[in-house]
Amino acid sequence: MTGVVVVDTIGTMSTAITIDQIVKSYGGAGAPAVDGVSLSIKPGELFFLLGPSGCGKTTLLRMIAGFIEPTGGRVLFATGDGQGERDVTHLAPNLRNTGMVFQSYALWPHMTVAKNVAFGLEVRKVARAEIERRVKEALDVVQMGHLSERKPNALSGGQQQRVALARALVVRPDVLLLDEPLSNLDAKLRVELRGEIRRICKAAGITTVYVTHDQKEALSMADMVAIMHSGKVVQLGRPGDLYRAPANRFVAEFLGETNFIEGTLENTGAGGSTIRTPFGTLTSSQGAPAGLSVGAGVLVSLRPEALRVTRGGAAGTAGANTLAGTLLETTYLGELSQLVVELRAPGGGGAMKVKAAVLNPGVRDDGSVGLPVALVVMPEDVVMVPR
Repeated sequence: MTGVVVVDTIGTMSTAITIDQIVKSYGGAGAPAVDGVSLSIKPGELFFLLGPSGCGKTTLLRMIAGFIEPTGGRVLFATGDGQGERDVTHLAPNLRNTGMVFQSYALWPHMTVAKNVAFGLEVRKVARAEIERRVKEALDVVQMGHLSERKPNALSGGQQQRVALARALVVRPDVLLLDEPLSNLDAKLRVELRGEIRRICKAAGITTVYVTHDQKEALSMADMVAIMHSGKVVQLGRPGDLYRAPANRFVAEFLGETNFIEGTLENTGAGGSTIRTPFGTLTSSQGAPAGLSVGAGVLVSLRPEALRVTRGGAAGTAGANTLAGTLLETTYLGELSQLVVELRAPGGGGAMKVKAAVLNPGVRDDGSVGLPVALVVMPEDVVMVPR
């Protein structure tokens, strides 16, 4: 994709969304699909609901859209026009002025691209001249104007998803809702469309709620992310904050690969913390997690890319924030090498395997397997979570 499209009329006044203790229970003995979730989504924000299958994220999105009736709680829209909040909890979907983009595109196969995009305007009895103008505008925004007379089956998956996005935008929704819109596309196209969707949503100024299970999608696109697990929001924050300061083990593991080492909190204060592990003492720049004091057991999360690998030297001679071990495996992937290192506790007190990543490794290097290495980590990359 080349060029930048400036969107000047697609968007409407940005809408704030308040989700207040929303619950969805299907009866029976099982836990609710959505269990007392409260969120405040700012006007114009690109807000992600992220989590594994079955965590409740799509159910929550469909309650915002009006496709599912909540068991309890409220959904409120506020447009910033002085009208105050509008309770849409039990309002029909067609009365909420939301635009929905589905995983399956849901395009009419017998209609042209232009007719598909125009359908929502025709249902709303918009004048023909206005329909033609807005359809052209929406297709230009998603860079599909040159294919307006094609049928959906003559388009690629990525092109069909762009048409689905144009169809949602053309009605000028107060809120745009996207349900795993890129999951049916190949990896290269998903990466390409991430930037396009973010650009379009931000340029249009539409408040957008986006459901995905893809961590990289959320980290690369979102303004804010709510991570869901078992019907609840377990952490809310900006992508970088969630990745670098996960609240618990689930969040740390779900947002990317990490190594966990058990340890004991030796001291903590405003300047950071010291953790004793079987493989050496680590210093962290963060204070103790809430509720933990000196002497408590903690898990230390070390991301593979945060570990700097020094080859050679005597295994077992570890300095500050240095863990000594033996290189067991190396996998060359071009832009990086993935290493597996075995750490051994002094005096035969146990061993464990950890993963490290070497960026821009140069050439394949299998000659160091079996040799001692040292893993060095900066204090800001030593992250503690409750054990």
